Amino acid sequence: MVAPEGYPVAPGHACLLKRSLYGLKQASRQWNAEFTRSLERFGFQQSGHDHCLFFKALSSGFIGLLVYVDDVFLMAPSLDLISQVKRYLDGLFTIKDLGSARYFLGLQIARSEAGISLSQTKYILDIIGDCGLHSSKPVATPLPPGIKLQAISDDPLVKPEIYRRLIGRLLYLCFTRPDLSHAVQQLNQFMQQPYQSHWHAALHLVRYLRGCFDLGLFFPASNSLQLQAFCDADWGACLDSRCSLTGFAIYLDSALIS
Repeated sequence: MVAPEGYPVAPGHACLLKRSLYGLKQASRQWNAEFTRSLERFGFQQSGHDHCLFFKALSSGFIGLLVYVDDVFLMAPSLDLISQVKRYLDGLFTIKDLGSARYFLGLQIARSEAGISLSQTKYILDIIGDCGLHSSKPVATPLPPGIKLQAISDDPLVKPEIYRRLIGRLLYLCFTRPDLSHAVQQLNQFMQQPYQSHWHAALHLVRYLRGCFDLGLFFPASNSLQLQAFCDADWGACLDSRCSLTGFAIYLDSALIS
């Protein structure tokens, strides 16, 4: 690092960064490291499967904490446990408490006595608007019936970046829309070199969303905690690799969890 004007540094020496400011390349890494150390001092453990997830096991239950840069999503079996974590973090960083979660990273959260519902309605409407399909006629299926997409079909897409951006947004949408999983998986195979037929199939999927943009997932408050799994497979359906494709759905009672 080049020393600021007026700060004496011997020739040939460099400064060691101990504190970082917004705008520096090291700032995000320094912030994440400091925040992680602070949570670990409070007894949290960082998940080895998802480094954005921290958890703390207690005799009375489980505290979970999700981090996205400096946005934190906190869950616990009691409001008192949540308040303890909030007071600890506020003493370190001065946090802004937004109360019960209603909107987080594009996820809309609604709760009632019956349970919790998750949807991405606004996110879907943004996708439809960006594609210019607000007034388009909805279709009944995510992909045209009987369609078989191939790596090389017709004319290459002139601007492949618009296809990649759309598919990336659709991948994130699959969190609350498992009905899109197969269609998005098929379209995702052609990110490297999309063709016109792939683009038209992607727009067909957006038109499908036009007719059911308010669907989502529901997790009931009462649950028998019984796991059910369903699976199915085709045989050699991919025209390029002749590989088969397996689909599955796992429910915890009536709640779809995977």
